[in-house]
Amino acid sequence: MISLTFPDGSSREYKRGVTPLQVAQSISPRLAADVLSATVNDTLADLRMPITENSTLKLHKFDDPEGKHAFWHSSSHILAEALQELFPGIKFGIGPAIENGFYYDVDPAQPIVEADLPRIEAKMIALARQGQKFERREVAKAEAMKTFEDKGETYKVEMINNLQDGTISFYTCGTFTDLCRGPHIMDSSVIKAVKLTSIAGAYWRGDEKNKMLTRIYGISFTKQSLLEEYLKLLEEAKRRDHRKIGREMELFTFSERVGQGLPMWLPKGTALRLKLEDFLKKVQKKYGYQQVITPHIGHKALYVTSGHYAKYGEDSFRPIKTPYEGEEFLLKPMNCPHHCELYRTKPRSYKDLPVRFAEFGTVYRYEQSGELHGLTRVRGFTQDDAHLFCMPGQIKDEFKKVIDIILYIFKTLDFKDYTAQVSLRDKVNREKYIGSDENWEKAERAIIEAADEKGLKTTVEYGEAAFYGPKLDFMVRDAIGRKWQLGTIQVDYNLPERFELEYVGADDKRHRPVMIHRAPFGSMERFVAVLIEHTAGKFPLWLTPDQAAVLPISEKYNDYAKKVQEELAAADISALLDDRNEKIGKKIRDNELKHIPYLIIVGEKEEANGTVAVRRQGEGDKGAMSIAAFVEHVNGEIKAMLAQ
Repeated sequence: MISLTFPDGSSREYKRGVTPLQVAQSISPRLAADVLSATVNDTLADLRMPITENSTLKLHKFDDPEGKHAFWHSSSHILAEALQELFPGIKFGIGPAIENGFYYDVDPAQPIVEADLPRIEAKMIALARQGQKFERREVAKAEAMKTFEDKGETYKVEMINNLQDGTISFYTCGTFTDLCRGPHIMDSSVIKAVKLTSIAGAYWRGDEKNKMLTRIYGISFTKQSLLEEYLKLLEEAKRRDHRKIGREMELFTFSERVGQGLPMWLPKGTALRLKLEDFLKKVQKKYGYQQVITPHIGHKALYVTSGHYAKYGEDSFRPIKTPYEGEEFLLKPMNCPHHCELYRTKPRSYKDLPVRFAEFGTVYRYEQSGELHGLTRVRGFTQDDAHLFCMPGQIKDEFKKVIDIILYIFKTLDFKDYTAQVSLRDKVNREKYIGSDENWEKAERAIIEAADEKGLKTTVEYGEAAFYGPKLDFMVRDAIGRKWQLGTIQVDYNLPERFELEYVGADDKRHRPVMIHRAPFGSMERFVAVLIEHTAGKFPLWLTPDQAAVLPISEKYNDYAKKVQEELAAADISALLDDRNEKIGKKIRDNELKHIPYLIIVGEKEEANGTVAVRRQGEGDKGAMSIAAFVEHVNGEIKAMLAQ
């Protein structure tokens, strides 16, 4: 017999070799019908996998991320089987599950276009209804190579070349056999609804030097009603697309002449961005941060010292060579090495610590052109970066203060649904990290304890740490339920070592400080994109570029309207003047579509009384009031929003 421990801490005994499906059947027939995959001792597994030793066991349904992963990964195999039957001669790349659905990269003998998708969907549903089983078998490398060489599957052969005996498995479903680690669902009959959402180009292995493959995206569900709900969500996401709203509200733009992935901020977008920066600067000032500015480039040796060149050199822009032989600079990929050099400008005492440097620093990464997407994936972006240099005994308190800043930002911007992800090293592969095990363990312990003491709802993800240290990532769900990573805090013992940073302790001896890296917004570009989609362009009053629109009823009142606009500007309230020769009803409709919070209407009565008629977006008429009263009303609303 073996003992299995469940997530609630309870245990049961089973015969050695029991499968997760048999365990589910022993608990409840309903559970057995719904379960899709399992986690055995932190390893995702098929439901047929025999369990041969005392283990922890989690059973996953479609509601669980792990259940969705197996379901969508299996759906990608059904997509491949459908393509194999419909497009003879097609070759296959990879077909993983992703956060929302799945895709398969293929090299078809004939082009596949959008018009083909309904026919492929229909074939997938027909195959799924056959209840085809997903059968796994372990294979030797030689057999794997021969299988795919005989089929002419050059992409699979290339993948197998990098694998070792004992690590290769095949999954067969119907007529399709794939090189795959798994896990998969038991059979295809639980796939009830499928939607292929788009076709895109994707370079094999993400390398522009390789062939462009066809990537087919899709999503699937256990019920048709779930697909219908998802499609409604998709329509809402299109309505909230930050690229569309950004264009309509004149916030930002891109230019091929300037370069792909290099956003330019228009006046209204610049106003919004500067308000965000001022907001964070005021918060940081209360917590003892000092603003700094560093160059957009740095000597290559700087990033060699930090380790960034070894880790990210391939993702950086090519080095800038100067006329001086051997001298090379890089466009800045990170701000932290520059801040380390700022720390080194003078001797530091334990009495000086913590030192907190903050910078809205623009950095550059050479993202592949196929990966660029609006403001969420760009080649030049500005991080709301800060680096705290402290003594080991100060780490936890400083870390908790950063958590306080992030939670205040979320509260002020109405991000209510979030979790904190503790991102730790991979349990097995330690080669991609720098630093000693001792320092990593201290850093990981500090993060876990700080998050626990702040009462955060946390999850733990292994393998998601930065190469120099563990981190706490804040995962936020927006107004329509999509998950975004916003805000990160990282503990780093390693860069201070590499840059030989020191402080003199109370014992008059030299010690290494510890660094905390933090970026509450992450990047200004991505944060603004998420904020646009979260609010659908209806920004909080304190943040919106145009807080009011002044609308004269006719041209006779343009002068008074201009005076009102100037008085509002003097009171630091941004207002546009709509003095078009249009009827007032049209002006109201047009400016409401621009998501302007307040509409100020002026005519004969208002001019005579020195007042304004006020409308609030979504609330209608608020009545007449003096300009001073309106200013007081707006400032009071903003003060309440920004209260800490």
